[in-house]
Amino acid sequence: MSRLAAGIDLGGTSIKAGLVEEKDGLIFETSFDTGADNGPEHVLGQLAKAVKAVEAQGQGEEVLGVGIGAPGSINLDRTTITRPPNFLGWGNVNISLELNRHHGITAPILIENDANAAALGSCFYGAGTEHDSFIMVTLGTGVGGAIIVNNTLFRGTSGGAGEIGHMTIDYEGPFDRAGVAGAIEAYVGQRFLSRHARYQLMTLDRSIIHDRAGRDLLDITPHMLYEAAKDGDTAAADVLAWAGHKLGCVLGSAVNLLDIRTIIVGGGLSGAGDLILEPARHAIKRFVTPAFRENILIKEETLGNDAGMLGAARLVFEHLDEASPNRT
Repeated sequence: MSRLAAGIDLGGTSIKAGLVEEKDGLIFETSFDTGADNGPEHVLGQLAKAVKAVEAQGQGEEVLGVGIGAPGSINLDRTTITRPPNFLGWGNVNISLELNRHHGITAPILIENDANAAALGSCFYGAGTEHDSFIMVTLGTGVGGAIIVNNTLFRGTSGGAGEIGHMTIDYEGPFDRAGVAGAIEAYVGQRFLSRHARYQLMTLDRSIIHDRAGRDLLDITPHMLYEAAKDGDTAAADVLAWAGHKLGCVLGSAVNLLDIRTIIVGGGLSGAGDLILEPARHAIKRFVTPAFRENILIKEETLGNDAGMLGAARLVFEHLDEASPNRT
């Protein structure tokens, strides 16, 4: 029997919402502005609109639940988010309770960290389908991480496992948004990488970035670096290679800890492909124990933003299976 779920990707700028069929994947998607600066009540209202828009596409079939991938820390029972980054005025918010009680959403609601949701999406619909176990890294505004072991998300003791972005590669390095010195996010997170690129390219007149990034390179972005590198700008390519080397350093530590040798990289910066992944492949072998150097694989997730929606919906299907363990 076909099963449908709503998969929601809650971002600081937009809410991406999809209707997901368990086997066929995404069959409808839409988006809404988040309005994160307007506080929790506004965002909850936008989430409710997104869920209702998806439910309306069920064409008479019941949408069995709602999965939401969100930034920040999620509690173990997948109901409550704590101080999500880039969201104004949030403390501890029980999203499940709020949407059920005050916004007319009657279906079961499950919340998960956005990188964990992306990993589930990859595991069942994307690049991860070929692997039983892998490490997921998402490169965007921040750096997210997740761990899949035997096709199951590893969540740790409180639900927060996999925070690769806050693993340090230099205890005297720059601070990330969480205050961790030398964390990988402080090198390859979007704002940090843009700042580094600006300083590196400011005096290099030969870089075409000067024609694209505005006065004093204030408008520079990682995507702009990628486009410039594609157009033959070696200085922009060098910045991406620098980021890839840093990524390889932290992934080496993750492999040493977990003995999982497949890494799938998603998020916006992963679109740079081999410009960032190839330097990471070269670097990682310097930072893993010799016994782990064989069969290391770093690959790009090709689902893009769909991974988060698909993985969020997967939360619902797994919840239904846990409630009915004898389902065939």
